[in-house]
Amino acid sequence: MTLADRFTQYEKLMRLDKPIGILLLLWPTLWGMWIAWSGRPHMVILWIFILGTVLMRSAGVVINDLADRNLDPHVRRTRDRPLAAGRVTPREALLLAGGLSLTAFLLILPLRREVMYLALVAFFLAASYPFTKRFFALPQAYLGIAFGFGIPMAFASYAGQVPALAWLLLLANVFWALAYDTEYAMVDREDDLKIGIKTAAITFGKYDVAAVMASHGIFLAILAGVGAQLRFGAFYFLGLAVAVGLALYQYRLIRRREPQHCFKAFLHNNWVGAAIFAGIALDYLFRI
Repeated sequence: MTLADRFTQYEKLMRLDKPIGILLLLWPTLWGMWIAWSGRPHMVILWIFILGTVLMRSAGVVINDLADRNLDPHVRRTRDRPLAAGRVTPREALLLAGGLSLTAFLLILPLRREVMYLALVAFFLAASYPFTKRFFALPQAYLGIAFGFGIPMAFASYAGQVPALAWLLLLANVFWALAYDTEYAMVDREDDLKIGIKTAAITFGKYDVAAVMASHGIFLAILAGVGAQLRFGAFYFLGLAVAVGLALYQYRLIRRREPQHCFKAFLHNNWVGAAIFAGIALDYLFRI
């Protein structure tokens, strides 16, 4: 394997060719950043968070594939991943995950000490998530905590403390992740049943579609409450209305439980996150 081929395999291992995971991690971080900084985030800190999101998402999926390297060959959608296919060794993957994590930690050294403490918690959540699929009936909820931890970090970057509002936004993200990652799990349900791992799609069974839509509903209701608490205006609630419409469209995609449509619904959540961020950003822009 040439050096260029090896770097291509590392890129695939980090899922840089499939940025949906980065985007689903980035949107809630940006919600938190804009609200914490009242629509005027410090640009250097903003870029630290964006780059840190890319690095930690990349490290997280490498750790995930390390944990699942003996399971992924038995799942149609994952059997061609670099570790599962033997094109990258576990040692290479471990060194890559370590290098990405160290770089992300070095990035936040100029920030407040509280951000670094929260970053350690975020790393633990990202590293431990893959193992929750062995014993926890709803690993998607745990993922929601891990994917939303940029929210309290964003608030800490502003004032060195995390108000109740940040934890409320994190709770909203837990329900959003439960919705979109259950859609994702619906794609692999048959294979996951065979290999014996736990997912929300398996736990919810025939109520999976209802659970997805209920999770979307709770997520959006919490955000509506946040908007009312912060006295957001029309732009914010227009963004929420667009998100509601997108969630209803996802129902049309998943109601027959066809794997390709469930995967399309999962990918579609990028636009949900973007709509909410646009509402937040425009509200602050025209408020200033």
